[in-house]
Amino acid sequence: MPDHEDDVRAPERTRVPQTVRTVRKWLLGREIVHMMEATGKKQADVAKILEVSGGKVSNLVKGSGAIAAGDLERLCNQLGYTDPGYQEALQDLRRHAHKRGSWSTGYKRAYSEDFRLLVDLERSATQLRVAEAEVVHGLLQCETYVRAQYAESPEMQGVSLEQRIAARLARQEILTRADLVMAQFVLSESCVRRVVGDGAVMQEQIDHLIELSQRPNVFLQVLPFDRPAPAYRPFALIRVPSPGVFGPLEALYVDIAGEVRYLDDKGPLAAHEALWARVTNNALRFDETRDFLRQVRKDFDT
Repeated sequence: MPDHEDDVRAPERTRVPQTVRTVRKWLLGREIVHMMEATGKKQADVAKILEVSGGKVSNLVKGSGAIAAGDLERLCNQLGYTDPGYQEALQDLRRHAHKRGSWSTGYKRAYSEDFRLLVDLERSATQLRVAEAEVVHGLLQCETYVRAQYAESPEMQGVSLEQRIAARLARQEILTRADLVMAQFVLSESCVRRVVGDGAVMQEQIDHLIELSQRPNVFLQVLPFDRPAPAYRPFALIRVPSPGVFGPLEALYVDIAGEVRYLDDKGPLAAHEALWARVTNNALRFDETRDFLRQVRKDFDT
């Protein structure tokens, strides 16, 4: 029973997109949009400056295209952004735009193509806010829970069980590394009631949640069945700092019926900000959550 945002390859997620989106490409695209809007330029104007097709500019501003160093400098100068410091910040984004690590060897092969951007976002983020509705979120899973999830399909498309487990656990390093991300989670009660493996696995998982909830950068709440809850699909709100002038990237990750979406549009962001507020307000407080988890753990004794 993989979680909804499963990071391992699955048959419906083996497609390889024509363009690969990364966090740094996304940040660079947003800066180019900012320069265009500030100077009243359209994509057609940028295409003329760069002497490229409109489709290439469209990919560039969406964060899935590439631009040469000289073209980026020319674009900045043509739009009046001549400050050397700003240009160097953009060139640094361009220079490292493809750096998400090697995805073709070892456990990293377990990350599906459309999931790699989420891993990239998590690693670059300063803030994560995650609402989960059915199973424990991947960043919070203990090893035995992960192993139990994949017990019925230990190997998938040449990726072994141990590689899949290693991939899941490697994602979690962001919670304990030196530059801590502030991570907030709301789990529906079903996440800790739904049995994965057996009672012993669930007890270990609950112990793991309690331990994580005591870290200074992890804030965990449970939304119990006996409290009103808005209908929602699991989602993540992710903040990534930017070296440019456009401000931090506020990104939304949502998986709708197996279709992964990454958005930074104001409408969906505002809707999910409001949804996050409702979910967190209805959930148990942090101390109440730990008490609740301890009680649920006892229930698995029977």
